[in-house]
Amino acid sequence: MTLRHPRHDLFIPDNLDPEAALRRVTHLGIVSHQDDLEIAAYHGITECFHSEDKWFGGVVVTNGAGSPRKGDYASYTDEEMQDVRRVEQRKAAYLGEYAFAAQLAYPSEEVKKPRQPEVTADLKDILELCAPEVVY
Repeated sequence: MTLRHPRHDLFIPDNLDPEAALRRVTHLGIVSHQDDLEIAAYHGITECFHSEDKWFGGVVVTNGAGSPRKGDYASYTDEEMQDVRRVEQRKAAYLGEYAFAAQLAYPSEEVKKPRQPEVTADLKDILELCAPEVVY
């Protein structure tokens, strides 16, 4: 599987082969922004946590560049915010024992436009490889 955006991030907490990691997914969350995954797919994350036969996978479509900038992050650039969000999502995947976390890294402006073939192709590939029982 090839994710198309050059800044994508595919993180597999237990270092399993990527295709094997995605094939084991039973619960898949697909969201726009990093903070959304743990809210929208909370049920799937907790259902799979410490399970031997259920696995959660998470997909975040956008890159986090438009994240709010208050407090410690007030002076961060778009690039710095993307790095922060990437690390945060990897930490959540590690702590939550996800099968994988994919950050597709598309700018929000691109995703909002109709007919984005690269975004569609990435999501199609992930869904076909995972073939999850539950999608959030």
